[in-house]
Amino acid sequence: MTPSSSVISPWAAPADEGGRARSAVPATPRPPSSATAHRPVRGRLELVLSERGGRTIARNQFHEGALRVLRPHYLDDSGQVCYVVVNPGGAYLGADLFLIDVEVQDGADLLLTTQSATKVYRTPGSFAEQRMAVRLGEGARLELMPDQLIAYREASYRQHTHITVRPSSSLVMAEVVTPGWSPDGAAFRYEEVRLRTSVRVEGPDGSRLLALDNLLIRPPAGDVRGMGFMEGFSHVGSLLVVDPRVDQALADHLHALTLDHDARAGVSLTRTALGTTGLVLRALSNSTGELNHLLAACTSLLRKRWHGQEPLNLRKH
Repeated sequence: MTPSSSVISPWAAPADEGGRARSAVPATPRPPSSATAHRPVRGRLELVLSERGGRTIARNQFHEGALRVLRPHYLDDSGQVCYVVVNPGGAYLGADLFLIDVEVQDGADLLLTTQSATKVYRTPGSFAEQRMAVRLGEGARLELMPDQLIAYREASYRQHTHITVRPSSSLVMAEVVTPGWSPDGAAFRYEEVRLRTSVRVEGPDGSRLLALDNLLIRPPAGDVRGMGFMEGFSHVGSLLVVDPRVDQALADHLHALTLDHDARAGVSLTRTALGTTGLVLRALSNSTGELNHLLAACTSLLRKRWHGQEPLNLRKH
């Protein structure tokens, strides 16, 4: 028995006293929808990035509550901007809702990461939830590289990520899920982690579903390493790549890289839609570090081959 997983293919600006970011062109916050009215929105973040003079800059930026971003910086001379998302509250709790909206306009290039791991503590009464919407323009690129998600004892977490790309967009998204640990060294027993990611390709005649990736981890009796579950492993790593240069040869190369790591991994390709293709790599291990190294090896290959960039060295504090 393994975690329920499917890949379906038809196939920093300063803040004011209220915690709202100020920017040159303020974004108008969206009113809560009926879908969020019964859940407190603990944090909201909106970013719109555009290309200007060979560099990516923030066109609009807004935050409120327990989400914000640090001042942007550039890791090299490629023009790619790096934003680091911060949760001053430190964790997700029961019934919390976090909303993230990111638009990378034509030709813009964004690296989005987090300052530290996302921690989900006990969620009595209701699950914690994050909803993220991403839109990439023509020739736009997004590297989404958050630190690991840590689910602690009796935690329940849901994450919905909706991504819309153009045929020439480039997306690389990595994620690691790990159980929390108690002071005596035993693994905490979380209740459930649900990660759902949909990718649509938008063309002149509408959009097409490229991939729908569902990952449901519901450990039997709350034990993530229980007999017959996840092949005895406790950690899950995922890599999602969408780019017109994705093909079987790349999938084979990435899979070969996984053989050098203490993990069990597989790679799936979507069909090609409107000239672009998706790839999903899933890996199981007993070590966050091992999965991070595996995913770093894969992303480093893509950065070098497609963009001539060196491996990421974020040096976050």
